[in-house]
Amino acid sequence: MTDAFTDYLQAVLSERRLRHRYRQRRQLDSAQGPQVTVAGREYINFCSNDYLGLAAHPEVVTALRDATYQWGAGSGASHLVCGHSGEHHALESELAAFCGRERALLFSTGYMANLGVITALVGRGDTLLQDRLNHASLLDAGLLSGARSSRFLHADMDSLQAKLATARGRTLIAVDGVFSMDGDLAPLPTLAALAQEHDAWLMVDDAHGLGCLGPTGAGSVEHYGLGQAEVPVLMGTLGKALGGFGAFVAGSETLIEGLIQLARPYIYTTALPPAVAAAMRVSLRLVSREPWRRQHLQALIERFRRGAHSLDYSLMSSTTAIQPLVTGSDSSALRLTQALEAEGFLVSAIRPPTVPESSARLRITLTAAHSEQQVDDLLAALKRVRPVLQEGEA
Repeated sequence: MTDAFTDYLQAVLSERRLRHRYRQRRQLDSAQGPQVTVAGREYINFCSNDYLGLAAHPEVVTALRDATYQWGAGSGASHLVCGHSGEHHALESELAAFCGRERALLFSTGYMANLGVITALVGRGDTLLQDRLNHASLLDAGLLSGARSSRFLHADMDSLQAKLATARGRTLIAVDGVFSMDGDLAPLPTLAALAQEHDAWLMVDDAHGLGCLGPTGAGSVEHYGLGQAEVPVLMGTLGKALGGFGAFVAGSETLIEGLIQLARPYIYTTALPPAVAAAMRVSLRLVSREPWRRQHLQALIERFRRGAHSLDYSLMSSTTAIQPLVTGSDSSALRLTQALEAEGFLVSAIRPPTVPESSARLRITLTAAHSEQQVDDLLAALKRVRPVLQEGEA
């Protein structure tokens, strides 16, 4: 005997399997790194967002361990009750300085940071304009905000300009700094100029740029030489290039004080464990102290792109650690990732609705912890498995 909810869920699961869109989790039996263990077998990992190889760095791990002894395993409460520790406060100050902002505010996740910012800044009668390929958290925030929300064509400034011409109320433009599935950069200088021209604010979600781009690693905004005046709202995550967990928003004193009062995902959520904040302070110092990580990562990106082009694979125009290899159909993406897994490589197959229809892909991510030999080995494997792309497509 079934019920309406069970019938609905079974229908969804059947449809996902039929369309090659059923998602399954891998269980890792090792720490994050360029080599991981899954079900007793070692793989070379090319699907991690640990871009600088800091997730298992000894100094970061030691800081986490030592701070746990001092501060305990959890924060015990939200920041506004009694969960805001000295480690949280110090990390916020150091993040603000690193990003060239007046202040920063910690959130538990990037998703919650985006929900908190957008719902605090715009509502009914206001306008929210987003790039069509923005991260799901930004799009969901728009739906929750109640603002008049509209998406402009990807990186198309004419499309944005037309929407700005009809904007009403407070106007917020929100974009990814580095687009998570395509790996390309938003045209931030033009976006900033348009925002100022129309008395709008520009918000940049730099989850995939922070730590990797810019002279000091401060991200895509620094990469373009922009500051707080041009990009009033900057969101960054701690769980990618910094190798830990959590997120932050950086900007003016007024912005941060406003978010403390208005951002519901900040007000009503338990604070990050203080030990995590302590570990992220060490990660931040490593980003500043070891520019070789960004330099090595960039060299690997260029090495991989040259090799993939020589194999006649279809890459997108990304110069970042995210290198999408487009296959087109969902089934071909699955076949290719399964063939690579048999060769000893973990690479994620990304399918709709995460990406647009007919643009399924392998999302290959490179990290500073990879070696040149590992990149060359991946390229050799891609050459061997290429015939599977033609299977079943007739």
